[in-house]
Amino acid sequence: MATTVILPSDVDSPPAGRTPPEPGGVRKRRRWSRTALIGLLFVLPAGLYIVIFQLVPVLYGLVLSFTKYSPLSRSGPVFTGIENYTDLLSDADFGSALLVTGRYVLQVLPITVILALGLAILVNRPFKGVGLFRSALYVPHIVSLTAVSMVWLWMYSQTGLFNEVLGWFGAPAQSWLLDSDSALNAVSAMRIWKALGSNMVLLLAGLQSIPRDLYEAARVDGAGRWATFRYVTLPGLRPMLVYVIAMDIIYLAQGFAEIYVLTQGGPLGSTTTVNYLIYTEAFQYNSMGSASAMAFVLFALIIGFSLLTIRGVMGRNR
Repeated sequence: MATTVILPSDVDSPPAGRTPPEPGGVRKRRRWSRTALIGLLFVLPAGLYIVIFQLVPVLYGLVLSFTKYSPLSRSGPVFTGIENYTDLLSDADFGSALLVTGRYVLQVLPITVILALGLAILVNRPFKGVGLFRSALYVPHIVSLTAVSMVWLWMYSQTGLFNEVLGWFGAPAQSWLLDSDSALNAVSAMRIWKALGSNMVLLLAGLQSIPRDLYEAARVDGAGRWATFRYVTLPGLRPMLVYVIAMDIIYLAQGFAEIYVLTQGGPLGSTTTVNYLIYTEAFQYNSMGSASAMAFVLFALIIGFSLLTIRGVMGRNR
């Protein structure tokens, strides 16, 4: 009986007219490259938008902060180094605007977070109409800040809702936005109402992410409501709480629309925030270099306070 000898060359070589199969690694690399290309095409429009309409203007503003430039001038920007930044150290208006901005943040932030946390705990329990209650609280967040400010401008007017209510009790009408002692408080009240719903929804999501087993264990150990809130709810809610506080700092420190609609920085500069001062410096006095320097100082302060907040709250968890 004849014996067939199979040589290694006969095994390795493919049949005539057929190409050898590609190694698995090459096929995986080609498949990954096609997936990456498709993903890049989807991301490209958003990336171009960010680069063209956000990154480029920011870089251009940074360049302008080292120049003196007026749009009405034909000479173009004139490089002055850090002069705009050093001038801010002795600028009384900028210092006053910083104090107003800080007071605005400190008035709105604690009240908003505390009230939102209380509401989140309330609507976290099932009761009849809880969905409608949540929606009603969230509605102010989805309405434009400018539109909300216009409504509150009417309510603060001499014939508005607040003075009408005071009249029911025989109290005299108040000049809510025309008194330097009450104007910033009035703006703060509007902003608290506006931010309450969004903060409540975020904190509610944080509450619902806490494992129920922890509450059961605390109940078994005999922990009361306050001990459960302190040692179970707050630690579990800490990441979302940090996010809410940090985002509120960012939004409040950039307050502009509500100031522009309600008070336009008055009376006597009592509601002139840094962002509103940047607007007046750039578009009323045409000093783009100084306005850009103010913007980047505000940006640095917001970043600094946000990082301090995150470290201060999250650091306790270590």
